[in-house]
Amino acid sequence: MRRALLRQLTATVTVALLVVQAAEPAAARTPGSVSPTPGGVRTVVRDAATGAPVSRACAALVPVDAAALAAVTLGGDQLGRYGGCADEQGVLVAADVAPGTYRLLVRPYDTTAHGWQWVGRHGGTGDRERARKVRVRAGAVTTLSDVRLDPPGTVVGVVTDAATGAPVPRARVMVVPYVPHPKYDDHGPTTDEYGRYTITGLGPYDWPVQFAAAGLATVWSGGAGSRLSARPVAVRANQTVTLDQALPAGTPLSGSVRVDELLTYAQVIAFDALTGDLAGVADVGTGYTLRLLPGQRVKLRCDCAYAPPAWHRNAAGFDAATPVRVRRTPVVVDFDLR
Repeated sequence: MRRALLRQLTATVTVALLVVQAAEPAAARTPGSVSPTPGGVRTVVRDAATGAPVSRACAALVPVDAAALAAVTLGGDQLGRYGGCADEQGVLVAADVAPGTYRLLVRPYDTTAHGWQWVGRHGGTGDRERARKVRVRAGAVTTLSDVRLDPPGTVVGVVTDAATGAPVPRARVMVVPYVPHPKYDDHGPTTDEYGRYTITGLGPYDWPVQFAAAGLATVWSGGAGSRLSARPVAVRANQTVTLDQALPAGTPLSGSVRVDELLTYAQVIAFDALTGDLAGVADVGTGYTLRLLPGQRVKLRCDCAYAPPAWHRNAAGFDAATPVRVRRTPVVVDFDLR
């Protein structure tokens, strides 16, 4: 028991270190180079209507780079590794940030008064791709204009199986994709036994939403395979809107996994080859099976051994991994980690 726990802890630490390296700019990862001096971001969070400061609102600095987004691991959100929270005066400072380009997602503590927002140039937005890009420079603090939070709205809906119309229980409903942990409960909204879900605390903007469930294809709202082609839901302040979603069976992408010793929680993870968004997660035994939509292009990573994660065709990382085109016929991708 103790040896197995030690091996699992060692593997977790190894993966975490690799995530840290992958999230840093390319210049910082060049062999023989010296990591640049970190920078920071400063802003003030306020109520949009009154201008009063909002305390305890937290911001995540989400990397623009797809490879850094794909550094997410077991149980983690695709939010990067930097951020900060506002003090009682609404002053929010994120320190020790690796130089690079980021987008800010602000999540207030009191979501009955204010909603989440991606920080845009002229107010909030629900679309990550429309958020303002923030450049963090070495040794400098980037000061942003005040972030103004709007009142929240709520999204409700039912998730069903597209083939049968039956409700899908335990489906994950996400505005920020995350890698589920097989042992611990999911930390975002999930559907009940009738396929119903509720998302609270979203700002009054248009939000793409991702849906995922075991045995079915992961899709964005409107049935899209990519965030870029999703049909967003229009959230309105202090109102409840409905977003139902049917999940198709998709095309099976499967393969064998050959490894000397399998991780306790081994997974194969598919990432959108263009955006870096999570596209699917499958638990691994002797093999794995993902369900994806025809037309998707994904890059695959096997977190399967007590060794660094393996990218498809033994690539060094996300950027070098070979994309896999999903068609209507089954796709096979094997991993040999021996």
